[in-house]
Amino acid sequence: MDRRKFIKTCGLVSTSLLLSNDVLANRIETTEKQHIVKPITGSWFEFLHGSDAEGKYWNAVLPGFSETQWRAKIREMSDMGMQYLVLMAVANNGKTFYPSTLQPQYDYVCNDPLEAVLSEADLCGIKFFVSNDFWGNSDDTYKMMTDKDIAALRERAMIEIVEKYGHHSSFYGWYYPNESGLWNTIDDLTLNYVNNCSRIARQLMPKCVNLIAPYGTKSVRADDEYVRKLEQLDIDIIAYQDEVGVKKTRAGYAGKYFEALCSAHKKAGRAKIWADMEIFGFEGDVYKSALIPADFNRIQKQIEDVSPFVDNILIYQYIGLMNKPGATAFAGHPDSVHLYEAYDHWYRQGLKNKLW
Repeated sequence: MDRRKFIKTCGLVSTSLLLSNDVLANRIETTEKQHIVKPITGSWFEFLHGSDAEGKYWNAVLPGFSETQWRAKIREMSDMGMQYLVLMAVANNGKTFYPSTLQPQYDYVCNDPLEAVLSEADLCGIKFFVSNDFWGNSDDTYKMMTDKDIAALRERAMIEIVEKYGHHSSFYGWYYPNESGLWNTIDDLTLNYVNNCSRIARQLMPKCVNLIAPYGTKSVRADDEYVRKLEQLDIDIIAYQDEVGVKKTRAGYAGKYFEALCSAHKKAGRAKIWADMEIFGFEGDVYKSALIPADFNRIQKQIEDVSPFVDNILIYQYIGLMNKPGATAFAGHPDSVHLYEAYDHWYRQGLKNKLW
């Protein structure tokens, strides 16, 4: 099962002790920690959440965004220091989020939201990982990763997407959103799916940088077998899910898993390690209710826990869970403004004190 399924199968954790805003404002006493803590540098990005229950606070709003509002949202994220955005899906449930010859298109106010966000990202210097799915039944991950007809449709879609959007400087690479999970190691299903996607991606865009974000981080045995699997996996970046939001673990515990994975990546000499950090909670039951912004104190712990072991921290996700006060492109829970303000204060203090 995969993340686009929408939070439905995660499992990990993240973080140790982080600094409070007061401590950060007065600068960190320990020089070492000043260099360990990293800010958030990117986020997942979506045109529609795959679960209406989880996307309760923004799914009804996003289809009404104008081109101007999509562009404003990209600028808003750039102003907060976002350098990377990962597009969750270019299609879903038999419809596309851009004008396509392959499937009918969702009826949005903005005729081509993908063009809008990539164009604005060009101006902001943001790098987009563009999704190459979902072209089948998004609930059947195994079929999405193995079915020959879907694979053929996915390849035609990648060709079409490059023809339409490959000229954008912000089109940095691809995101392969189907995930089979990491249970002890990388399975052959994942190896075959990822390597086939990368084969096509590199034929179409030889300089592309490609990313996956698997779940099951806690279960990984970062041993010699895992190193061998990494050596076989044709991927540039693995952003492991910390799985704090889905309550598979608690803030402050994921660091030990990321530390072991960091060591395995160094031995393999392949694939950079990033974090896919969950900044949400649930309004009610896990997986069955709306996603809501987490308390920033928890998020601080998550940041400090994984920072020493990853090159970049991406979040799941800005859309719906963070909004700048007075935003013209507001979509999400009312508390998303509070989370924005708390993180923005922390981030600006870090800039002021030259922590990053």
